[in-house]
Amino acid sequence: MSVPHPNSVGEPGAATPEAEPRPSPWHGQGPVVAVVALGGGVGATARYAASLLWPAPTGGFPWAVFWVNLAGCAVIGVFMVVITDVWAAHRLVRPFFGTGVLGGFTTFSTYAVDIRRLIDADHPRTALAYLFATLLGALAAVWLAVAATRRALAWRQR
Repeated sequence: MSVPHPNSVGEPGAATPEAEPRPSPWHGQGPVVAVVALGGGVGATARYAASLLWPAPTGGFPWAVFWVNLAGCAVIGVFMVVITDVWAAHRLVRPFFGTGVLGGFTTFSTYAVDIRRLIDADHPRTALAYLFATLLGALAAVWLAVAATRRALAWRQR
């Protein structure tokens, strides 16, 4: 058997542990989750408006989703250059705009569903064209936007 230490918690004359202060939810992930949700709502609303303005005919190429995805990819390319090379943004700007707004605006899940719908409607060539055009177009949009933004910024600094 061991002898209890005289300074153990709960013993008379023992030091009481200091209560650790609770971190404020506004300094942790709470604000990040809130701004991502808010930005996602804004982006998804803009995408939905584009789909209402430019509906895809049954079996036709989904142009609205195609252009929304390419535009969103181009904007993310510009945005990432600006917030990494030019501007020291507030910690919530990137989650709000990059993850929230642009994540809600672009819709690669609808892209996948559209491909499946085209295949189910017996339009495999349109589905393949959409599959590859979106994939290559999105990658090209990001790359071109990053390159153009960096070139514009370099030219501006001369």
